[in-house]
Amino acid sequence: MAQTEKKGGLLRKSSASKKPLKEKVVLMYDEIFTTEDPSKCNPRFWEELFLMKVNLEYLEGKLEALDGEELMKIKDNINCLFQHCIQALGEEHPIRVVNALQTLCALIRGVHQKNKSTSGFDIINMLVGFDKAELCMKNLMESLDSLLCAEGSESLKSLCLKLLLCLVTVTDNISQNTILEYVMINSIFEAILQILSSPLSRREHGYDAVVLLALLVNYRKYESVNPYIVKLSIVDDEATLNGMGLVIAQALSEYNRQYKDKEEEHQSGFFSALTNMVGSMFIADADEKISVQTNEAILLALYEAVHLNRNFITVLAQSHPEMGLMTTPTSPVPMTPVTPLGTTPPSSDVISSADLPLDADVQTSNLLITFLKYSSIVMQDTKDEHRLHSGKLCLIILTCIAEDQYANAFLHDDNMNFRVNLHRMPMRHRKKAADKNLPCRPLVCAVLDLMVEFIVTHMMKEFPMDLYVRCIQIVHKLLCYQKKCRVRLHYTWRELWSALINLLKFLMSNETVLLAKHNIFTLALMVVNLFNMFITYGDTFLPTPSSYDELYYEIIRMHQNFDNLYSMVLRLSTNAGQWKEPASKVTHALVNIRAIINHFNPKIESYAAVNHISQLSEDQVLEVVRSNYDTLTLKLQDGLDQYERYSEQHKEAAFFKELVRSISINVRKNLAFNTLSQELLLKEFSTIS
Repeated sequence: MAQTEKKGGLLRKSSASKKPLKEKVVLMYDEIFTTEDPSKCNPRFWEELFLMKVNLEYLEGKLEALDGEELMKIKDNINCLFQHCIQALGEEHPIRVVNALQTLCALIRGVHQKNKSTSGFDIINMLVGFDKAELCMKNLMESLDSLLCAEGSESLKSLCLKLLLCLVTVTDNISQNTILEYVMINSIFEAILQILSSPLSRREHGYDAVVLLALLVNYRKYESVNPYIVKLSIVDDEATLNGMGLVIAQALSEYNRQYKDKEEEHQSGFFSALTNMVGSMFIADADEKISVQTNEAILLALYEAVHLNRNFITVLAQSHPEMGLMTTPTSPVPMTPVTPLGTTPPSSDVISSADLPLDADVQTSNLLITFLKYSSIVMQDTKDEHRLHSGKLCLIILTCIAEDQYANAFLHDDNMNFRVNLHRMPMRHRKKAADKNLPCRPLVCAVLDLMVEFIVTHMMKEFPMDLYVRCIQIVHKLLCYQKKCRVRLHYTWRELWSALINLLKFLMSNETVLLAKHNIFTLALMVVNLFNMFITYGDTFLPTPSSYDELYYEIIRMHQNFDNLYSMVLRLSTNAGQWKEPASKVTHALVNIRAIINHFNPKIESYAAVNHISQLSEDQVLEVVRSNYDTLTLKLQDGLDQYERYSEQHKEAAFFKELVRSISINVRKNLAFNTLSQELLLKEFSTIS
């Protein structure tokens, strides 16, 4: 018997020269694409259609090939197909339901392609007709809700979520997607929560559910009341919130694991050996090759949870029992296309053991630690646009955390100590820190380490001013909490002071280049005011009196940088240029730092002269400082412990609009034909009762 080939809906006998035969389902599609009612000649047409295996490619291609005018001619048949799909969702036979769901995906995507054209017809009218839209969409959403909440097939639930993601991401800008009005009216919020609260459902569908929720929350969020925002903000069910946290932790942990694997693979390769031979000449180039796609979709979900729901803050510090286990997936993981935003879901609900500390006596990881590790990787390279957006979102999330009273309480809790192994950018002038030497400390130390690491490693020509401002604001907010609650944190404050002084030095050295693009005085003022916080209130939150002495020592030791900064801002504040006002603010802010320098420097010089010492040791300088505090006069500066709280709508709306747009595009790309494949579904429903 001659072999049969199948291509584009055609059946062709390879040994014959006869005209190719079309699949029956393709012939039925062709009938729909005429102006005649296909059920006139065959009353069982629609019943038979949903028993046929869907040819997604043919159906979508057929819709896309028509222009707007041609599509309008067959609008009645398209409406009829859409309505029969919705009716089929209520059928008992799962194969009919599967075929209806996939047909709806093809219809929505295919018709949307026409909506991009200049014909201007409305996608809702084309799919269901204005007169029936409300009832049809209500029935569709109720059917999807029932399928998601039912005890039945996990494959059906997966397909329902795929259809909903298809529906949500059909336009690049989801706020222009008018179909979502019906998703707002007929909420599936409770169904999403049910998935997240059930271990089995969460393992299978948690990723899609979390991404779907994050996108729905962003539909016209600044223009109208979005019920998903309202409902997410008041969720207080522990199992649901923990489930959401677990899905996010797993996705971020998977990213961290992939990065670590690539890093180890890179270091063990030939290039590593070559680098060792010739020194660290090529270290920057080597690091650039270690690249794992970032995952903004899951990061957006984390942001919305932290920003909207105060109860979610408790999830950040909670260790999940699954985190300590390592399981092998029982079935092979389906291959999914890689996209620039890494919206491919992780394969398991269980945190990889690679993300856990190596020592058996160390506590298991938690969502915040996993997020800090993720941030430390993403924030290394901000030259790439996706990583820049990811880095910015990481800092926005940390800003929300740093403002929250409860979050600060567990960040600073001495009874919650962890070893957090942050990734550090390879740099010529420093050795790689050994992981085993990391001390157990409160989590706020890891946050401060991350901020210091960013400050030190991003002083470059393409200066990320916005990220630096956010970074300094986070440090300031943490200090405000420490001052307010008199928390004496045992932290290596010198590293922070040194990083801040080097940042000021960088701003001065690159004044001309940076001023052409940025108002560097805003950042300089914030840095100077951090020092003012330590000077004015340091005795209430620095761990020991000697820490306060060390602060003065650092200011005196690096006095040349502060003198140079004062000269620069004085020069610009006495001119009538555009920088007069911002520069003069820095001039006024330097008053106490200059008072310290001018008070102690003569005393140190005098001590050296009297004792005939050419260069004083640190201990000798500290001795001079301690014995001359009494005669030092400082001015009280107002508002040092005050800050403007984070506001998304007024300052970040444009960023989130663009971010959600890019996520929508990439989620849509991930809903490729292979992710909607029927093979597994048909195996599951191989018999029709």
